[in-house]
Amino acid sequence: MHFSKKCSVFKVVLSALFIVALLQLLYLSFLSKLHGKQQHYKYSELFGSKKTANQGEKNPRREHLRYSLSTGGIFDGSGQYRMYKNLIKSDFSTNQKPGADPRSHHLALATHTTINNLHHLSSLLERWQNPLSVTIFANGQDVKFATAFVYALSIFCPQVQALVDFHLVCHSGEMASFPDQDREHFAGLEEMGCSGIFAKLKSHRDKYKNYAIGSNVSYPNNLLRNVARSGTDAAYILVIDIDMIPSANLHHQFVTMLMRREPAADEVLVLPVFEIRHTHKMPATKSELVQLYQVGEVRPFYDELCPRCQAPTNYSQWVNLASKSSGPLEVAYTINWADPWEPFYIGARTVSLYDENFRQYGFNRISQACELHIAGYRFSVVSNAFVVQKGFKVQGEFHSRKDEENRKNRILFRRFKESLKAKYPNSPRHC
Repeated sequence: MHFSKKCSVFKVVLSALFIVALLQLLYLSFLSKLHGKQQHYKYSELFGSKKTANQGEKNPRREHLRYSLSTGGIFDGSGQYRMYKNLIKSDFSTNQKPGADPRSHHLALATHTTINNLHHLSSLLERWQNPLSVTIFANGQDVKFATAFVYALSIFCPQVQALVDFHLVCHSGEMASFPDQDREHFAGLEEMGCSGIFAKLKSHRDKYKNYAIGSNVSYPNNLLRNVARSGTDAAYILVIDIDMIPSANLHHQFVTMLMRREPAADEVLVLPVFEIRHTHKMPATKSELVQLYQVGEVRPFYDELCPRCQAPTNYSQWVNLASKSSGPLEVAYTINWADPWEPFYIGARTVSLYDENFRQYGFNRISQACELHIAGYRFSVVSNAFVVQKGFKVQGEFHSRKDEENRKNRILFRRFKESLKAKYPNSPRHC
């Protein structure tokens, strides 16, 4: 009898444990289904079907993207490229608050890239924290990939949403479309958020170099620069490459300078540009930069590849200037342009555009600086602001067709200089 009672109790306990385990399995199954529905809802809200888009409150960012894509973009002057300007507009561009300080939009950064290098946007925006205009060039499958990811960035990254305007350029035979069928590309991004998107972009970085996208694909760098420039309403613009970082507080320094003096109509403000070893943190101030410069961890831009291309900046004079890193921008000295100088500068939005005939490697920036020189501009080097390129530029790291492209663009540059004589017949300058 005693054994029978023990057996009955054991059965009851075993049954209870079985019921508890079953309930736990049912609960976990319920949570899994709920999570799946939440994921589907989040994805539908982001890239959902028309049915989802029409339910409840509309997403204005998504609606703007749909509209931008529905226009089919516009062709560039050559007819070879399709441009989607302001594909994604920042809150800054669309929602200027009444009474906002108008000086906040005096200076914007403009840059260009492929999806391969878009991950650099994170560190650039972290330093800059002001209006930024980005043109992305995409080819083939990357057109849809780029469209989807810039939209995801504008949803999940508050700073991107607030400050970055995106533009897209592709070949004229390609069209961008709304990314409503690419769910696999965004699995888990809802949980990872902004950092997860940049991490995913970073994993894409080794696909190709900008100038080696494909055997018949030319990177239209000057077209991209012009689209980025035209995509901002700022009175002044600094055009840089996306893997460059300006010195800290540049925007504030520039606005403070404007209270005292505005650049002359024929003046651009040159920022000395350096390159730094990959292992080092980007310097924020001139004092930090000079310390690294003195021990060889920072050097002039293109110091190994083309020292003449930045020599007129006069780095030794600039490094030895006594200047306050935190004060307003000050002009240290003014110099005339000399071939083959490629200065990076803050200029009014009225300065000459880049010649879009130049593509791939060689003479794309020199040609524009040459035109400014012939048009009568002077180049004023500021004493306390700069730009730094990530990594040393060294021989052997470029794509295989670099020298061939350089020779081709050299011939184009000669023709370009001849055209400037007709455009500026009364200019006493030449280049």
